Amino acid sequence: MSYRHRIATLNDLPTIVAIYNSTIASREVTADTEPVSVESRLAWFHEHTPERRPLWVIEGADDNSAAPAILGWISYSNFYGRPAYSGTAEVSIYIAEEARGKGIGRYALQEAIDFAPSINVHTLLGFIFGHNQPSLGLFSRFGFETWANLPKVANLDGIERDLIILGKRVA
Repeated sequence: MSYRHRIATLNDLPTIVAIYNSTIASREVTADTEPVSVESRLAWFHEHTPERRPLWVIEGADDNSAAPAILGWISYSNFYGRPAYSGTAEVSIYIAEEARGKGIGRYALQEAIDFAPSINVHTLLGFIFGHNQPSLGLFSRFGFETWANLPKVANLDGIERDLIILGKRVA
């Protein structure tokens, strides 16, 4: 299957939030422990501008229906929020439960890497739990390296978890 992506619209936000919330129970992907609301993600949504920090939704390239199913999303987020770090961005990829394991993560990460220089991003970071082997493997296959290991910084249901920061120069 092939994929395409487009800039997310406000109408996409409920689906973006639903995909995000679908990852919470696994305790592998996000440090949120309870579902988030669409309203709580409005400010986050508006921080993503196409020209600096886009938020994309992923669809099947062959889905020509009036409202193609959103299979996942990709976002670039500011790193540390200071001007000197403007060339560095955190990339996040979330995939709908029924669409996982079908190559969407590979598609998404390649697109994020290829697009980064056009928004003046020279360095991409991934913040991934140390026990999230699928995501660590994906980023590793694309040449990301471990730049930091923050041991036991997260507590998920009484279990302390490591956060691995992976990085890659893309320009």
